[in-house]
Amino acid sequence: MKKRWFKLSLIEQMANIGSEVFRAIKWQNKNSPDSQKAFYRALELFELTLADPKNRLRLKEVCRAKELFADWYLGDSPYLLFAKDWEKYFFQFNFAGRLHT
Repeated sequence: MKKRWFKLSLIEQMANIGSEVFRAIKWQNKNSPDSQKAFYRALELFELTLADPKNRLRLKEVCRAKELFADWYLGDSPYLLFAKDWEKYFFQFNFAGRLHT
């Protein structure tokens, strides 16, 4: 998994994380246990992105996004973030990723 993940650009990695974030939000609204699975998968993908050597100069934003998303999902966030904020943030990566393929 790690080798394949490292072949993706940062934009593609963030777009894939966004897909899991979208799933977590969608299933959270339906009170589905799949929401928690998507949440943990998003965290796993964040970790893989942080471990990718080519991203070493861009770790600040990725770390911050992971921290804020985890706080938001778990309900511990002091920030006024909503599902629509996460959708807007990650949609940009999905859009950019489509432009590059």
